[in-house]
Amino acid sequence: MRIFNIKEDGRFEEFSQTHFHADHEESVLENWLESNSDDILEDGKLLIIGRQVTTNLASIIDLLGIDREGNTVVLELKRDRTPRDTLAQSLEYASYVEELNTSQLEQILQRYVGDEALTLASYHRTYFDLAPDEAVSFNKEQRIVLVGQRITGEIRQTASFLRGKGMRVTCLEFSYFQTSGGKHLLSYDIVVGKEPAMTKQISSGALPVVTQESFMESLDKNGKDVFSQILDLAAKKSFPIHWGTKGFSMNVDKHGAHVALCYGYPPSAVYKQSIYTALVGRGGFLSKLDVSESEINGLWQEALATGLFQPAGRELKALINRKLSNAEIQSLAGWLLKVAATMERHQLK
Repeated sequence: MRIFNIKEDGRFEEFSQTHFHADHEESVLENWLESNSDDILEDGKLLIIGRQVTTNLASIIDLLGIDREGNTVVLELKRDRTPRDTLAQSLEYASYVEELNTSQLEQILQRYVGDEALTLASYHRTYFDLAPDEAVSFNKEQRIVLVGQRITGEIRQTASFLRGKGMRVTCLEFSYFQTSGGKHLLSYDIVVGKEPAMTKQISSGALPVVTQESFMESLDKNGKDVFSQILDLAAKKSFPIHWGTKGFSMNVDKHGAHVALCYGYPPSAVYKQSIYTALVGRGGFLSKLDVSESEINGLWQEALATGLFQPAGRELKALINRKLSNAEIQSLAGWLLKVAATMERHQLK
């Protein structure tokens, strides 16, 4: 297939197909797939939860994801290996992933995103915008996606055979083009997967960590008004800030151990522009300090009484989708200070 760019004078400029590796490392394609994961599967979106995930055999899974139904998805780039090696490797990865429980998958996600307070169920539900009554069972099935510039006949035949036996394998073949003017084009086609199919120590690479400057730049005007005061409060009270791949956690220092006080997220995060409490979840108050549930419940009710928080799974969230008055921001800051003071009175578990 020939592809052309139409120039301003109406003349055609042909894109010449070239080998992807002539100009790019494998990691570049991995980055592109990671950033455009919703276009990979033939039947819906894909939530990436890990990159460069190390298996029990010390091999590396390029990308690990979860689909809407909670099935795990192993995404493997077809390097310069034989078809037999490519398929054997992907099946090895799927066999490893099959043994992971929900807690281990959650660990992979937390390390990938850089937020130890995330829960897989909540993150998945938010990402796919699931209905309240829509139940998900994680890792009931495993899927394989193979990506390459050329999917050989041997791979297509074997992948189709596996699909016929109930193993959900997708093969995605892409073409890379460029013009003499420096423009680039990537096209792809699902060559196996359009037809319906029959129905440990974890390590993962991570996304880059944001800075306070880049975080503030990512906010809208409403967010800047709130987070500038919250971060100023943290600086004045010497509350440690841990920056993640999207937002931050504000912490209380307990003899060198940092206990999360709250979490802040920008508009681009799955949780939208918001502040989440850390009363119950991993890394927060109840999980790290010797505190009674009745005291946690009291702080919970006081947060709701501000009119700024609403339930969000096991925690509360203050969604910053409007301009907060200075009195409301002070009320929010006052509640955080009360939680911090309560933390100071309790000991580490």
